[in-house]
Amino acid sequence: MSSPPAFRTAIVPAAGLGTRFLPTTKAVPKELLPVVDTPGIELVASEAAAAGAERLVIVTSPDKQAVTEYFRPQPELERTLEERGKKDLLDKVRRGPALIEAETAVQDRALGLGHAVGCAEPKLTDADDAVAVLLPDDLVLPRGVLGRMAEVRAKHGGSVLCAFEVPPQQTSSYGVFEVDDTDEDDVKRVRGMVEKPAPEEAPSSLAAAGRYLLDRQVFDALKRIEPGAGGELQLTDAVALLISEGHPVHTVVHRGGRHDLGNPGGFLKAAVDFALEDPEYGPDLRDWLVERMSRS
Repeated sequence: MSSPPAFRTAIVPAAGLGTRFLPTTKAVPKELLPVVDTPGIELVASEAAAAGAERLVIVTSPDKQAVTEYFRPQPELERTLEERGKKDLLDKVRRGPALIEAETAVQDRALGLGHAVGCAEPKLTDADDAVAVLLPDDLVLPRGVLGRMAEVRAKHGGSVLCAFEVPPQQTSSYGVFEVDDTDEDDVKRVRGMVEKPAPEEAPSSLAAAGRYLLDRQVFDALKRIEPGAGGELQLTDAVALLISEGHPVHTVVHRGGRHDLGNPGGFLKAAVDFALEDPEYGPDLRDWLVERMSRS
């Protein structure tokens, strides 16, 4: 008999203004911008669903309800496509709503990632002894790191975070983990975390990626931390508080790739990467890129 999933609910903080994509994000939420033909929010939702999530709680600002509406059926559109024999398009339209049950938690003010995660607490049930948090700007490839994180939580308890190695000169762009080794090479016990350290001050080369598997206790910790700069509540501060109280926190070192959808440069790289793997667009794009680069 298969074991129950490590978590039922995945939280996706998506209340940001998307300022780096202005003016487009005046009208279209950043999370709905397509990577080839699939919005980033669907890619994240499919990752959560593949790891066993049944519900997606999307934390949005009051004017970004379209992100959650993406996961609602569209009967009239579906009927039109069906009548016209557009089966491939019909399958694509139905794919998002079939993935997972999505609902909204509203964040009225942008007060930090910790505050955003806390806004999802009223949506949880007694069955939610752990939740996954997926940052929609991060595409972690290949998929499957949440499953590995669930295995680590089953073995060690507590909370599990995802990390990837960065070159020393890039540590100042990330939260960097202070860790101890375990009996598994790619699993580390977390002793602390330093936000954006200079290379000479970084405690390791392991930087936080946007995947968290958090014990339910994190919501109590979020109520007890103090706001930092700008009045924001930081999720890492809540995790640090749990560590200080003996709560086990581990990190899984992910050896795959990652795309940052939070800025146009990273978004373009993701689009090219996904398009090259697409059987419809890949061959022509590859030929064009070779020809275009020859003219550089």
